Amino acid sequence: MLKSLSTLALAASLGFASAASADEKVPFSDKAMEILRTAVGMRTAEGHGNVPKLAAYLAEEFRKGGFPEEDIHVLPVGDTAALVVRYRGDGSSGKRPVSLSAHMDVVDALPEDWERDPFTLIEEDGYLFGRGVLDNKMGMTSLTTTFLRLKAEGYVPKRDLIIAFSGDEETGMVSTQALVNEYIELTDSEFVLNADAGGGALAPDGSVISYNMQAAEKTYISFEMTVTNPGGHSSRPRDDNAIYELAQALTKIQAYKFPARSSELTRAFFKASAPMASGDLGKAMAKFAEDPTDKWAIAELRSHPEYVGTTGTTCVATMLKAGHAENALPQSASAVVNCRIFPGVGAEATLNTLKDVVGNDAITWRPMKDPVETAASPLRDDVWEVLERAVHARYPGVTIVPYMESGGTDGMHFRSAGIESYGISGIFLKGSDMFAHGLNERLPLASFYGDLEHWYMILKDISDD
Repeated sequence: MLKSLSTLALAASLGFASAASADEKVPFSDKAMEILRTAVGMRTAEGHGNVPKLAAYLAEEFRKGGFPEEDIHVLPVGDTAALVVRYRGDGSSGKRPVSLSAHMDVVDALPEDWERDPFTLIEEDGYLFGRGVLDNKMGMTSLTTTFLRLKAEGYVPKRDLIIAFSGDEETGMVSTQALVNEYIELTDSEFVLNADAGGGALAPDGSVISYNMQAAEKTYISFEMTVTNPGGHSSRPRDDNAIYELAQALTKIQAYKFPARSSELTRAFFKASAPMASGDLGKAMAKFAEDPTDKWAIAELRSHPEYVGTTGTTCVATMLKAGHAENALPQSASAVVNCRIFPGVGAEATLNTLKDVVGNDAITWRPMKDPVETAASPLRDDVWEVLERAVHARYPGVTIVPYMESGGTDGMHFRSAGIESYGISGIFLKGSDMFAHGLNERLPLASFYGDLEHWYMILKDISDD
Protein backbone atom coordinates (compact mmCIF):
# COMPACT_ATOMS: atom_id res chain seq x y z
CA MET A 1 0.00 0.00 0.00
CA LEU A 2 2.63 2.53 1.10
CA LYS A 3 6.15 2.29 -0.19
CA SER A 4 9.12 2.26 2.15
CA LEU A 5 11.67 5.00 1.42
CA SER A 6 15.17 5.88 2.46
CA THR A 7 13.86 9.26 3.51
CA LEU A 8 17.05 10.74 4.89
CA ALA A 9 18.94 10.09 1.67
CA LEU A 10 16.09 11.57 -0.36
CA ALA A 11 15.85 14.56 1.97
CA ALA A 12 19.56 15.19 1.54
CA SER A 13 19.26 15.01 -2.24
CA LEU A 14 16.55 17.68 -2.09
CA GLY A 15 18.66 19.91 0.12
CA PHE A 16 16.68 19.27 3.30
CA ALA A 17 19.37 17.52 5.35
CA SER A 18 20.06 20.67 7.35
CA ALA A 19 16.51 21.17 8.63
CA ALA A 20 16.36 23.53 11.60
CA SER A 21 16.76 22.15 15.07
CA ALA A 22 13.96 22.61 17.57
CA ASP A 23 14.92 26.14 18.66
CA GLU A 24 16.99 27.31 15.67
CA LYS A 25 15.85 30.33 13.69
CA VAL A 26 15.07 29.63 10.05
CA PRO A 27 15.02 32.05 7.10
CA PHE A 28 12.07 34.43 7.16
CA SER A 29 11.24 33.53 10.77
CA ASP A 30 11.31 37.21 11.74
CA LYS A 31 8.78 37.93 9.01
CA ALA A 32 6.69 35.00 10.19
CA MET A 33 6.71 36.36 13.75
CA GLU A 34 5.58 39.74 12.44
CA ILE A 35 2.71 38.15 10.49
CA LEU A 36 1.64 35.97 13.41
CA ARG A 37 1.77 38.91 15.81
CA THR A 38 -0.39 41.02 13.50
CA ALA A 39 -2.84 38.17 12.93
CA VAL A 40 -3.25 37.38 16.62
CA GLY A 41 -3.84 41.08 17.25
CA MET A 42 -6.92 40.97 15.03
CA ARG A 43 -9.92 39.52 16.87
CA THR A 44 -11.14 37.41 13.96
CA ALA A 45 -13.89 35.69 15.92
CA GLU A 46 -17.47 35.71 14.64
CA GLY A 47 -19.22 39.04 15.08
CA HIS A 48 -16.15 41.28 15.22
CA GLY A 49 -15.77 41.92 11.48
CA ASN A 50 -12.01 41.48 11.41
CA VAL A 51 -11.55 38.59 9.00
CA PRO A 52 -11.78 40.86 5.92
CA LYS A 53 -9.16 43.12 7.54
CA LEU A 54 -6.82 40.17 8.06
CA ALA A 55 -7.39 39.00 4.48
CA ALA A 56 -6.57 42.51 3.21
CA TYR A 57 -3.41 42.65 5.35
CA LEU A 58 -2.19 39.30 4.02
CA ALA A 59 -3.04 40.30 0.45
CA GLU A 60 -0.82 43.37 0.83
CA GLU A 61 2.02 41.20 2.15
CA PHE A 62 1.75 39.04 -0.97
CA ARG A 63 1.79 42.15 -3.19
CA LYS A 64 4.92 43.45 -1.46
CA GLY A 65 6.42 39.96 -1.81
CA GLY A 66 6.18 40.08 -5.59
CA PHE A 67 2.93 38.27 -6.35
CA PRO A 68 1.01 39.90 -9.21
CA GLU A 69 -2.35 41.50 -8.52
CA GLU A 70 -4.18 39.09 -10.83
CA ASP A 71 -3.10 36.16 -8.64
CA ILE A 72 -4.34 37.66 -5.33
CA HIS A 73 -8.05 37.42 -4.59
CA VAL A 74 -9.80 38.75 -1.48
CA LEU A 75 -13.28 37.26 -1.73
CA PRO A 76 -16.06 38.82 0.41
CA VAL A 77 -18.47 36.16 1.69
CA GLY A 78 -21.25 37.64 3.83
CA ASP A 79 -19.68 39.15 6.94
CA THR A 80 -16.42 37.28 6.45
CA ALA A 81 -13.98 36.71 3.59
CA ALA A 82 -11.75 34.15 1.93
CA LEU A 83 -8.30 34.67 0.42
CA VAL A 84 -6.87 32.89 -2.62
CA VAL A 85 -3.30 33.39 -3.83
CA ARG A 86 -1.81 31.48 -6.77
CA TYR A 87 1.92 30.82 -7.01
CA ARG A 88 2.35 30.16 -10.71
CA GLY A 89 4.70 27.43 -11.83
CA ASP A 90 6.23 26.78 -15.22
CA GLY A 91 3.96 23.78 -15.86
CA SER A 92 6.88 21.49 -16.63
CA SER A 93 5.60 18.72 -14.33
CA GLY A 94 2.40 18.41 -16.33
CA LYS A 95 0.53 18.07 -13.04
CA ARG A 96 -2.52 19.91 -11.74
CA PRO A 97 -2.15 22.49 -8.95
CA VAL A 98 -2.00 21.71 -5.23
CA SER A 99 -4.20 23.75 -2.88
CA LEU A 100 -3.09 24.72 0.62
CA SER A 101 -5.76 25.18 3.27
CA ALA A 102 -5.88 27.14 6.53
CA HIS A 103 -8.43 29.42 8.20
CA MET A 104 -8.17 33.01 9.34
CA ASP A 105 -10.96 33.00 11.94
CA VAL A 106 -10.75 31.88 15.57
CA VAL A 107 -13.05 30.83 18.39
CA ASP A 108 -13.63 33.94 20.48
CA ALA A 109 -11.79 34.53 23.76
CA LEU A 110 -12.80 36.73 26.68
CA PRO A 111 -9.79 38.78 27.83
CA GLU A 112 -11.04 38.85 31.43
CA ASP A 113 -10.83 35.05 31.60
CA TRP A 114 -7.24 34.76 30.35
CA GLU A 115 -4.02 35.23 32.30
CA ARG A 116 -2.65 37.30 29.38
CA ASP A 117 -4.36 39.36 26.70
CA PRO A 118 -5.53 36.74 24.17
CA PHE A 119 -5.19 39.21 21.31
CA THR A 120 -1.59 40.15 21.96
CA LEU A 121 1.13 37.69 20.95
CA ILE A 122 3.26 37.12 24.05
CA GLU A 123 6.48 35.08 24.22
CA GLU A 124 7.08 33.59 27.65
CA ASP A 125 8.93 30.53 29.00
CA GLY A 126 9.51 28.99 25.57
CA TYR A 127 5.91 29.46 24.40
CA LEU A 128 3.94 31.87 22.24
CA PHE A 129 0.59 32.75 23.86
CA GLY A 130 -2.45 34.12 22.04
CA ARG A 131 -5.79 33.15 20.57
CA GLY A 132 -5.26 31.24 17.35
CA VAL A 133 -1.58 30.38 17.71
CA LEU A 134 -2.59 26.72 17.44
CA ASP A 135 -5.92 26.97 15.67
CA ASN A 136 -5.08 28.05 13.04
CA LYS A 137 -3.09 31.24 12.66
CA MET A 138 0.25 29.45 12.84
CA GLY A 139 -0.73 27.26 9.91
CA MET A 140 -1.91 30.35 8.02
CA THR A 141 1.34 32.13 8.89
CA SER A 142 3.54 29.23 7.82
CA LEU A 143 1.89 28.94 4.41
CA THR A 144 2.02 32.70 3.86
CA THR A 145 5.65 32.94 4.92
CA THR A 146 6.68 29.97 2.81
CA PHE A 147 5.18 31.58 -0.30
CA LEU A 148 7.08 34.81 0.49
CA ARG A 149 10.33 32.96 1.17
CA LEU A 150 10.17 30.88 -2.01
CA LYS A 151 9.32 33.95 -4.10
CA ALA A 152 12.24 35.87 -2.57
CA GLU A 153 14.55 32.99 -3.43
CA GLY A 154 13.42 33.16 -7.06
CA TYR A 155 11.97 29.66 -6.89
CA VAL A 156 9.77 28.62 -9.80
CA PRO A 157 7.60 25.57 -9.04
CA LYS A 158 6.90 22.99 -11.71
CA ARG A 159 3.18 23.12 -10.93
CA ASP A 160 0.93 25.86 -9.52
CA LEU A 161 0.46 26.17 -5.77
CA ILE A 162 -2.76 27.75 -4.48
CA ILE A 163 -3.33 29.22 -1.02
CA ALA A 164 -7.02 28.94 -0.07
CA PHE A 165 -7.71 30.56 3.31
CA SER A 166 -11.26 30.44 4.67
CA GLY A 167 -12.84 32.96 7.02
CA ASP A 168 -15.40 31.06 9.09
CA GLU A 169 -14.15 27.51 9.66
CA GLU A 170 -15.07 27.76 13.34
CA THR A 171 -18.71 28.56 12.60
CA GLY A 172 -20.68 28.08 9.37
CA MET A 173 -17.87 27.27 6.90
CA VAL A 174 -19.76 29.37 4.34
CA SER A 175 -16.52 30.80 3.00
CA THR A 176 -15.08 27.31 2.59
CA GLN A 177 -18.12 26.24 0.61
CA ALA A 178 -17.67 29.33 -1.56
CA LEU A 179 -14.03 28.40 -2.23
CA VAL A 180 -15.05 25.04 -3.71
CA ASN A 181 -18.28 26.14 -5.39
CA GLU A 182 -18.62 29.65 -6.88
CA TYR A 183 -14.84 30.17 -6.78
CA ILE A 184 -13.83 26.68 -7.87
CA GLU A 185 -12.03 28.10 -10.92
CA LEU A 186 -9.56 29.64 -8.46
CA THR A 187 -9.09 26.61 -6.21
CA ASP A 188 -9.58 23.57 -8.42
CA SER A 189 -6.61 21.29 -7.84
CA GLU A 190 -5.42 17.70 -7.69
CA PHE A 191 -5.53 17.61 -3.89
CA VAL A 192 -5.33 19.91 -0.89
CA LEU A 193 -2.82 19.95 1.96
CA ASN A 194 -4.49 21.18 5.14
CA ALA A 195 -2.50 23.08 7.80
CA ASP A 196 -5.39 22.74 10.28
CA ALA A 197 -4.98 19.03 10.99
CA GLY A 198 -2.33 16.41 11.52
CA GLY A 199 0.95 16.98 13.35
CA GLY A 200 3.27 15.29 15.79
CA ALA A 201 2.69 13.85 19.25
CA LEU A 202 5.28 14.33 22.00
CA ALA A 203 5.65 12.45 25.25
CA PRO A 204 5.70 14.40 28.54
CA ASP A 205 9.51 14.37 28.43
CA GLY A 206 9.48 15.93 24.97
CA SER A 207 10.45 12.80 23.05
CA VAL A 208 8.61 12.12 19.80
CA ILE A 209 5.87 9.48 19.86
CA SER A 210 4.55 9.65 16.30
CA TYR A 211 3.44 11.86 13.45
CA ASN A 212 -0.25 11.76 12.50
CA MET A 213 -1.67 12.50 9.03
CA GLN A 214 -5.39 13.25 8.74
CA ALA A 215 -7.05 11.62 5.72
CA ALA A 216 -10.74 11.47 6.72
CA GLU A 217 -13.36 13.23 8.84
CA LYS A 218 -16.58 12.09 10.39
CA THR A 219 -19.85 13.68 9.34
CA TYR A 220 -20.92 16.43 11.74
CA ILE A 221 -24.62 17.03 12.34
CA SER A 222 -26.81 18.07 15.26
CA PHE A 223 -30.45 17.15 15.73
CA GLU A 224 -32.90 19.11 17.86
CA MET A 225 -35.41 16.78 19.51
CA THR A 226 -38.57 18.36 20.96
CA VAL A 227 -41.43 17.15 23.18
CA THR A 228 -44.59 19.29 23.35
CA ASN A 229 -47.42 19.25 25.89
CA PRO A 230 -50.56 21.28 26.74
CA GLY A 231 -48.90 22.26 30.02
CA GLY A 232 -50.93 23.80 32.81
CA HIS A 233 -50.60 25.03 36.39
CA SER A 234 -47.72 23.51 38.35
CA SER A 235 -50.09 22.90 41.30
CA ARG A 236 -51.94 20.37 39.14
CA PRO A 237 -49.29 17.96 37.80
CA ARG A 238 -50.17 15.76 34.82
CA ASP A 239 -49.11 12.18 34.27
CA ASP A 240 -47.39 13.31 31.07
CA ASN A 241 -44.72 15.99 31.34
CA ALA A 242 -42.55 17.28 28.49
CA ILE A 243 -39.43 17.46 30.62
CA TYR A 244 -39.80 13.93 31.96
CA GLU A 245 -40.49 12.53 28.48
CA LEU A 246 -37.41 14.25 27.12
CA ALA A 247 -35.31 13.01 30.04
CA GLN A 248 -36.42 9.43 29.43
CA ALA A 249 -35.51 9.73 25.76
CA LEU A 250 -32.08 11.14 26.58
CA THR A 251 -31.39 8.36 29.04
CA LYS A 252 -32.03 5.83 26.28
CA ILE A 253 -29.64 7.66 23.96
CA GLN A 254 -27.03 7.74 26.72
CA ALA A 255 -27.26 3.97 27.15
CA TYR A 256 -27.09 3.16 23.44
CA LYS A 257 -23.77 2.32 21.78
CA PHE A 258 -23.59 2.49 18.02
CA PRO A 259 -22.13 -0.60 16.33
CA ALA A 260 -18.37 -0.64 15.94
CA ARG A 261 -17.16 0.21 12.46
CA SER A 262 -13.82 0.29 10.74
CA SER A 263 -12.21 1.27 7.46
CA GLU A 264 -8.87 0.69 5.82
CA LEU A 265 -7.78 4.00 7.32
CA THR A 266 -8.86 3.34 10.92
CA ARG A 267 -7.41 -0.19 10.86
CA ALA A 268 -4.13 1.26 9.59
CA PHE A 269 -4.27 3.82 12.40
CA PHE A 270 -4.71 1.20 15.12
CA LYS A 271 -2.11 -1.12 13.60
CA ALA A 272 0.49 1.65 13.55
CA SER A 273 -0.49 2.92 17.02
CA ALA A 274 -0.48 -0.47 18.77
CA PRO A 275 3.32 -0.74 19.26
CA MET A 276 3.37 2.74 20.84
CA ALA A 277 0.63 1.99 23.40
CA SER A 278 1.20 -0.05 26.53
CA GLY A 279 -0.81 -2.74 28.30
CA ASP A 280 -4.36 -3.63 27.33
CA LEU A 281 -4.75 -0.54 25.15
CA GLY A 282 -1.94 -1.62 22.84
CA LYS A 283 -3.30 -5.17 22.74
CA ALA A 284 -6.79 -3.88 21.91
CA MET A 285 -5.44 -1.72 19.09
CA ALA A 286 -3.65 -4.68 17.55
CA LYS A 287 -6.68 -6.97 17.93
CA PHE A 288 -9.06 -4.40 16.46
CA ALA A 289 -6.76 -3.80 13.48
CA GLU A 290 -6.79 -7.54 12.81
CA ASP A 291 -10.44 -8.19 13.69
CA PRO A 292 -12.69 -5.11 14.11
CA THR A 293 -15.50 -7.33 15.43
CA ASP A 294 -13.50 -8.43 18.49
CA LYS A 295 -15.80 -7.53 21.42
CA TRP A 296 -13.03 -7.27 24.01
CA ALA A 297 -10.98 -4.95 21.80
CA ILE A 298 -14.00 -2.76 21.10
CA ALA A 299 -14.85 -2.47 24.79
CA GLU A 300 -11.26 -1.66 25.74
CA LEU A 301 -10.86 1.00 23.05
CA ARG A 302 -14.18 2.59 23.99
CA SER A 303 -13.10 2.87 27.60
CA HIS A 304 -10.65 5.54 26.41
CA PRO A 305 -12.51 8.73 25.35
CA GLU A 306 -9.82 9.65 22.84
CA TYR A 307 -10.51 6.47 20.82
CA VAL A 308 -14.32 6.19 21.10
CA GLY A 309 -14.85 8.24 17.97
CA THR A 310 -12.45 6.16 15.91
CA THR A 311 -14.49 3.00 16.47
CA GLY A 312 -17.83 4.20 15.11
CA THR A 313 -20.59 6.79 15.19
CA THR A 314 -21.19 8.79 18.37
CA CYS A 315 -24.21 10.88 19.39
CA VAL A 316 -24.33 12.88 22.62
CA ALA A 317 -26.68 15.44 24.17
CA THR A 318 -25.05 18.87 24.33
CA MET A 319 -27.83 21.42 25.03
CA LEU A 320 -31.18 21.62 26.83
CA LYS A 321 -34.13 24.03 26.81
CA ALA A 322 -37.45 23.54 28.61
CA GLY A 323 -40.34 25.29 30.30
CA HIS A 324 -41.44 28.92 30.33
CA ALA A 325 -42.18 29.66 34.00
CA GLU A 326 -41.28 28.15 37.35
CA ASN A 327 -44.94 27.79 38.34
CA ALA A 328 -46.19 26.31 35.06
CA LEU A 329 -46.01 22.83 33.59
CA PRO A 330 -43.66 22.79 30.60
CA GLN A 331 -45.31 23.18 27.22
CA SER A 332 -42.16 22.10 25.46
CA ALA A 333 -38.76 20.60 26.16
CA SER A 334 -35.93 20.38 23.65
CA ALA A 335 -32.45 18.93 23.52
CA VAL A 336 -29.65 19.13 20.99
CA VAL A 337 -28.00 15.82 20.17
CA ASN A 338 -24.68 16.21 18.38
CA CYS A 339 -23.56 13.32 16.16
CA ARG A 340 -20.20 12.51 14.60
CA ILE A 341 -21.07 9.91 12.00
CA PHE A 342 -18.65 7.30 10.70
CA PRO A 343 -18.01 7.71 6.96
CA GLY A 344 -20.47 5.67 4.92
CA VAL A 345 -23.19 5.43 7.58
CA GLY A 346 -25.15 8.53 6.63
CA ALA A 347 -27.11 11.15 8.56
CA GLU A 348 -30.53 9.76 7.64
CA ALA A 349 -29.67 6.26 8.84
CA THR A 350 -28.26 7.71 12.07
CA LEU A 351 -31.43 9.72 12.71
CA ASN A 352 -33.55 6.63 12.11
CA THR A 353 -31.45 4.74 14.64
CA LEU A 354 -31.97 7.47 17.24
CA LYS A 355 -35.72 7.38 16.64
CA ASP A 356 -35.76 3.61 17.09
CA VAL A 357 -33.69 3.86 20.29
CA VAL A 358 -36.01 6.48 21.79
CA GLY A 359 -39.19 4.74 20.65
CA ASN A 360 -41.42 7.78 21.08
CA ASP A 361 -43.26 8.90 17.95
CA ALA A 362 -44.48 12.03 19.71
CA ILE A 363 -40.96 13.46 19.69
CA THR A 364 -40.17 15.66 16.69
CA TRP A 365 -36.66 15.77 15.23
CA ARG A 366 -35.05 18.61 13.28
CA PRO A 367 -31.62 18.50 11.60
CA MET A 368 -29.99 21.82 12.54
CA LYS A 369 -28.13 22.10 9.22
CA ASP A 370 -27.42 20.04 6.15
CA PRO A 371 -24.55 17.60 6.76
CA VAL A 372 -21.47 17.27 4.57
CA GLU A 373 -20.83 13.57 4.07
CA THR A 374 -17.51 12.50 2.58
CA ALA A 375 -15.47 9.35 2.15
CA ALA A 376 -11.86 9.00 3.29
CA SER A 377 -9.15 10.32 1.01
CA PRO A 378 -7.00 7.50 -0.39
CA LEU A 379 -3.51 7.18 1.06
CA ARG A 380 -1.64 8.47 -1.98
CA ASP A 381 1.98 7.44 -2.36
CA ASP A 382 3.03 10.85 -3.72
CA VAL A 383 1.65 12.73 -0.71
CA TRP A 384 2.91 10.11 1.73
CA GLU A 385 6.45 10.19 0.33
CA VAL A 386 6.70 13.98 0.42
CA LEU A 387 5.40 14.02 3.99
CA GLU A 388 7.76 11.24 5.01
CA ARG A 389 10.78 13.11 3.67
CA ALA A 390 9.86 16.31 5.53
CA VAL A 391 9.01 14.63 8.84
CA HIS A 392 12.08 12.38 8.80
CA ALA A 393 14.39 15.25 7.94
CA ARG A 394 13.44 16.70 11.33
CA TYR A 395 12.76 13.49 13.27
CA PRO A 396 14.52 10.52 11.62
CA GLY A 397 12.57 7.27 11.72
CA VAL A 398 9.46 8.54 13.51
CA THR A 399 6.34 6.50 12.72
CA ILE A 400 3.79 8.24 10.49
CA VAL A 401 0.22 7.25 11.31
CA PRO A 402 -2.81 7.97 9.10
CA TYR A 403 -5.98 8.79 11.02
CA MET A 404 -9.62 9.84 10.81
CA GLU A 405 -10.57 13.15 12.44
CA SER A 406 -13.45 12.87 14.89
CA GLY A 407 -14.00 16.61 14.62
CA GLY A 408 -14.29 18.69 11.47
CA THR A 409 -12.10 20.96 9.31
CA ASP A 410 -12.33 22.73 5.97
CA GLY A 411 -11.07 19.49 4.46
CA MET A 412 -14.61 18.10 4.44
CA HIS A 413 -15.74 20.65 1.87
CA PHE A 414 -12.76 20.03 -0.40
CA ARG A 415 -13.50 16.29 -0.25
CA SER A 416 -17.16 16.99 -0.95
CA ALA A 417 -16.08 18.86 -4.10
CA GLY A 418 -14.00 15.88 -5.22
CA ILE A 419 -10.63 17.28 -4.08
CA GLU A 420 -8.76 14.87 -1.81
CA SER A 421 -7.59 16.45 1.47
CA TYR A 422 -4.71 15.61 3.81
CA GLY A 423 -4.00 17.24 7.17
CA ILE A 424 -0.22 17.58 7.56
CA SER A 425 0.59 20.33 10.08
CA GLY A 426 4.23 20.56 11.12
CA ILE A 427 3.41 21.33 14.77
CA PHE A 428 4.57 18.80 17.39
CA LEU A 429 2.86 19.00 20.80
CA LYS A 430 2.64 17.35 24.19
CA GLY A 431 -0.90 16.48 25.23
CA SER A 432 -0.51 18.95 28.10
CA ASP A 433 0.02 21.80 25.61
CA MET A 434 -3.25 21.36 23.72
CA PHE A 435 -5.31 24.46 24.51
CA ALA A 436 -6.96 25.13 21.15
CA HIS A 437 -10.41 26.71 21.72
CA GLY A 438 -9.53 26.99 25.43
CA LEU A 439 -7.97 29.38 27.87
CA ASN A 440 -4.37 30.51 27.50
CA GLU A 441 -3.85 28.91 24.08
CA ARG A 442 -0.15 28.46 23.47
CA LEU A 443 2.38 27.21 20.93
CA PRO A 444 5.86 25.93 21.82
CA LEU A 445 8.45 28.22 20.28
CA ALA A 446 10.19 25.13 18.91
CA SER A 447 7.03 24.29 16.94
CA PHE A 448 6.92 27.83 15.55
CA TYR A 449 10.30 27.31 13.89
CA GLY A 450 9.61 23.66 13.11
CA ASP A 451 6.33 24.37 11.34
CA LEU A 452 7.97 26.97 9.12
CA GLU A 453 10.67 24.57 8.01
CA HIS A 454 8.17 21.72 7.62
CA TRP A 455 6.03 23.66 5.13
CA TYR A 456 9.08 24.98 3.26
CA MET A 457 10.21 21.41 2.67
CA ILE A 458 6.70 20.21 1.79
CA LEU A 459 5.92 22.95 -0.74
CA LYS A 460 9.28 22.78 -2.43
CA ASP A 461 9.12 19.00 -2.66
CA ILE A 462 5.50 18.71 -3.84
CA SER A 463 6.10 21.26 -6.61
CA ASP A 464 9.57 20.11 -7.67
CA ASP A 465 8.63 16.72 -9.14
